Amino acid sequence: MMSDVKGIGVSPGAAAGPVHRLAPPPALPAPAFRGASLERSAFVSAVASVSGDLNRRADAARDEVAAEVLRAQVLMVEDETLLEAVTDLIDGGADAPHAVAEALAVHRAAFEAAGGYLAERVSDLDDLRDRLVAACLGLPMPGLPDPGHPYVLIARDLAPADTAGLDPAQVLGLLTAEGGPTSHTAILARTLGIPAVVRCAGILSVPDGTLVSLDGASGLVSVDVSASDATAVNAGEQARRARAAASTGPGRTADGHPVALLANIGSARDLTAGVEGVGLFRTELLYLDRTDPPSLDEQVAAYRDVFAALPGRKVVVRTLDAGADKPLPFLRMAGEPNPALGVRGLRVARRNPDVLTTQLTAIATAAAAASAEVWVMAPMVATAAEASSFAAACRSAGLPTAGVMIEVPAAALRAPSILRGVDFLSLGTNDLSQYTFAADRMCGDLAELLDHWQPALIALIAACASAGAEAGKPVGVCGESAADPAFALVLAGLGISSLSMAPRSIPAVREALAAHTLDECRTIAKAALAADTPEAARAAAPA
Repeated sequence: MMSDVKGIGVSPGAAAGPVHRLAPPPALPAPAFRGASLERSAFVSAVASVSGDLNRRADAARDEVAAEVLRAQVLMVEDETLLEAVTDLIDGGADAPHAVAEALAVHRAAFEAAGGYLAERVSDLDDLRDRLVAACLGLPMPGLPDPGHPYVLIARDLAPADTAGLDPAQVLGLLTAEGGPTSHTAILARTLGIPAVVRCAGILSVPDGTLVSLDGASGLVSVDVSASDATAVNAGEQARRARAAASTGPGRTADGHPVALLANIGSARDLTAGVEGVGLFRTELLYLDRTDPPSLDEQVAAYRDVFAALPGRKVVVRTLDAGADKPLPFLRMAGEPNPALGVRGLRVARRNPDVLTTQLTAIATAAAAASAEVWVMAPMVATAAEASSFAAACRSAGLPTAGVMIEVPAAALRAPSILRGVDFLSLGTNDLSQYTFAADRMCGDLAELLDHWQPALIALIAACASAGAEAGKPVGVCGESAADPAFALVLAGLGISSLSMAPRSIPAVREALAAHTLDECRTIAKAALAADTPEAARAAAPA
């Protein structure tokens, strides 16, 4: 029996309880071709059944992020390219289940070869395959376990349809053998407030009913814990959540130093009451799986909804973050040998300038009709020239406050030059980690390099914060590191002026800041910055 296991913590919080696993999908049977007409009919019925089920799950989802993910799944299962590929295989003599499996295997291989964002979508394709195969065979897909008591769910990975239906009152935590920090499992777990650890080697060998405890921040999992230890873990977590829920007001240290606590959102439906503002408004949901870009009027309406909900408060809009490793059909971009290092983010405007121009016009139009303080930032900026060009485009569109995301080391190293042309910086620490350590976020073997406590990452953050202080301009963090209460102390001590995260994470970070003075945060930050290992850096912060 294992004792301690280390994975990647992707949703903070602690939990303990008996494990129960997700049942496997129906196995693919031996080929049994009944004629092209019958097989085509079975496939068409399966597509209708699966898309209908996913749409119903989307309508019933507790959170709009989950609903949007499921609706994207519907678009995938109804994709004309997939439908044609399966039909061609059936016409060639394959039965419906095997045609589905073969067609999706081709898509799967392409996604894996692309790496980055697309590699993270492989589990989504696997889930669609399993659901279509089950429907072709007239069999139900296994649902979540129902042991009659709260439990920790373990699985190889979770599909969006399963994760979106989780009940936080029953599912205490999630442990998966695969997945990554930006997989749908991670995104939805954070949205639902369920502690989660992914890339947890060997977890599938743990028998059902075994008591485990997990820490969704550090990624540490203890197997075969005692009942008293499990009770203590859950009591401690409940007390922490109660304290966090009771905290209100703006973010500030114990001696009153302000650190704005902002929300990461994808639409107005993600907003929660009492947020100080939005530090990352992801605009990608408007563009997903479309053959044509959203119209100017459609964009104006979506942005206006968010701005109207936050009168007088700051909303930082990130322009379209898509491209080679996050492909959108309407961009019609050619394949690249290494999409994560290709044409993405602001670089898309080199080939498709109208996309950026239309988006900036829409943001400005919506901002003019609202009292929100609208800031705009561009992703994937590498040079001062790119930053200045983007700022000029914003101001030409009537948007006075323009900034850029720091996601690549080149930009961090030249932060003083970049700040001469823009009004603020926002550090996306997820990508900054990936590019700093040459470690793909989906590579479990390199998980320790993606730890935001890595000294090299802290040094880059410190350099940007110092540049901001010298220029008198704000520097924020909108990566997942901002949601770590202990790391928030380091960021505040380095001089970061705002932290943006999933709304559910804000109370715990507010509580951590309120318990320490700015001088204490600076002492913690200095010790973390001087550390040689992430373990030593983490030890500098209070538990």
